[in-house]
Amino acid sequence: MRPAIRSITLAFISTLVLSTPLFSPAAQAQTKLLRFPDIHADRVVFSYAGDLWLASAEGGSATRLTTHPGQELFPRFSPDGDWIAFTGQYDGDEQVYVIPVAGGAPKQLTFYPAVGPLSPRWGYDNQVYGWTPDGESVVFRSLREGWDLTDSKLFRVPKAGGLARAYPMPECGTADLSPDGSKVVYSPLVRDFRTWKRYAGGWAQELYIFDLETYETEQITDDPRSDRDPMWIGDKVYFSSDRDGKLNIYEYDTATRRTRQVTRSTEWDVRWPNDDGRNRIVYELNGELQVLDVRSGRSRKLSIWVPDDGVARRPSRIDVAEHIEDWSLSPKGERALFVARGDIFPAPSESGPPRNLTRSPRAHDKWARWSPDGRKIAFVSDRTGEEEIYLVNQDGSGELEQLTEGGSVMRYAPEW
Repeated sequence: MRPAIRSITLAFISTLVLSTPLFSPAAQAQTKLLRFPDIHADRVVFSYAGDLWLASAEGGSATRLTTHPGQELFPRFSPDGDWIAFTGQYDGDEQVYVIPVAGGAPKQLTFYPAVGPLSPRWGYDNQVYGWTPDGESVVFRSLREGWDLTDSKLFRVPKAGGLARAYPMPECGTADLSPDGSKVVYSPLVRDFRTWKRYAGGWAQELYIFDLETYETEQITDDPRSDRDPMWIGDKVYFSSDRDGKLNIYEYDTATRRTRQVTRSTEWDVRWPNDDGRNRIVYELNGELQVLDVRSGRSRKLSIWVPDDGVARRPSRIDVAEHIEDWSLSPKGERALFVARGDIFPAPSESGPPRNLTRSPRAHDKWARWSPDGRKIAFVSDRTGEEEIYLVNQDGSGELEQLTEGGSVMRYAPEW
């Protein structure tokens, strides 16, 4: 039956139109989906649409730093602010690079073949974490010595070029060096790209301090949920944890061994925090950037506009034939049901136009299922921010009916 469904799909699905509202100048004052930020002095660097961009630490218009079709990710300022290290996808591989802050040709530092390309849940190989305190080497996580995708180690490679050398910890995920470079705060596990929320199983990360001279190890977190993204500022370690339900930033005092919560976001997770080594942490919140002053404990929003020609935002006709994630036939076979690009499309089995039943550009609608009488369709959607189950009339009449509430779980295909 799949070949028949496929032919129906190719016949009509190309007529679907994705309509995106035009943006006003006011709306352009803040660009969303700014990721993996870093901050130094009066500038921030971040990844947007797979390229690196620079902007003022006060906000404003951003300046493009890279333009390659491959992705450039995880930018990190050198301690003197003159260089930016990053993970770049050039020449069919994924390696560590540096580029002058003023722009120029990226310089490749690592050459061991990367593992991948990996599915999004596994993240990236040769992921840049930062620099050694003296600014002479770039610190990164690599899979080069691992037996499988769960075994990665921490390495450093000289900015001037040369062989990468491993740190002595047997396994390492996210990590940061102490200000004097004598210790590392790290997690042996790396699960930073999973879609888990409030996970409390065996892969929940804990943080440890490892002495690079004595090899002594001290566990500094002990919570059922994940503790990740460590940042060492002075005699304190800052990290993110979802122990209160959302990822927030916490502070661990290495002198008193006490932990306290710093940010208190209740709606969005604090993602990809990174510090300037002094008193500021920049992080992603709801696709935008925030800067936390660790002395006052207060965050301020950066309004950043990334200028582009807006081609991707123009209304356009989209062929979703290669993006269908689910399909089924109605109980009597008169109509077919397709799920693609986060929307649900019923269509006649023989001929006729499809109908966009959900029209939810800000949500992912999925797992659509016909009722036994063919009059209603049950599906899962995250339009509230959490996955819930909904009912809708197959002809598009009436209002959506929400059947579940409370979220906090991952819901799968409903069955009648």
